[in-house]
Amino acid sequence: MQDFAEHWVAPLAEGDGWAEADLAAAEERLGHRLPAALREAYGRFGRRTDLTANRDPLLDPAELHLDAGGHLLVLRHAKEGATAWGVPLDELHRPDPAVVLESDGSRRPWLDRLSVALVELVLSESLHAPDGHADLLEPLDVATLLALEDGYVQLPFPDYPVFSAPAGSRWFAGDDVLLRADDGGALRARARTAEALDGLRKDLPGNWLRADGA
Repeated sequence: MQDFAEHWVAPLAEGDGWAEADLAAAEERLGHRLPAALREAYGRFGRRTDLTANRDPLLDPAELHLDAGGHLLVLRHAKEGATAWGVPLDELHRPDPAVVLESDGSRRPWLDRLSVALVELVLSESLHAPDGHADLLEPLDVATLLALEDGYVQLPFPDYPVFSAPAGSRWFAGDDVLLRADDGGALRARARTAEALDGLRKDLPGNWLRADGA
């Protein structure tokens, strides 16, 4: 995340993380110690909303709470809809516990390591960056998907479900671009520059949402 912030957004700096006192106060209020992976993330970049809160934010330590049933520590909320990410209380003793997704009254596995879920959070939030270097291609047809697989590098990231792709998603990278292909027909892209985004649109032509500058 330090490397990603430096090359894609802005370098991490002193003050970008929450202080130990903030984390200790959250733990005292909740009655549970936070997993080491979450503590490390909060301490290094937890206050960087440009990394963690473009759409579905990582909650501040003071906002962490238990779900209605008292069985899940909720750490992230969707901007729209009753969807949340969290760690089951019986997993909190692990340094890097599994994360589940709770939506519309049902719960399903998300990722089996919190550290990976936090990486996913930052990457996915980058797809909604307000700098204009993000776009959405929908639908993602078979020909475009094959071109994506042939011309871009798939990142070593586990398959996992997202809202629009219950069967899973995959991450790819190219020259100054990151892409998430959602099984179900959508491709989200984040570029480091406007030129890189224009090059991606030419390489993978289709119905890009912001191709006209919208």
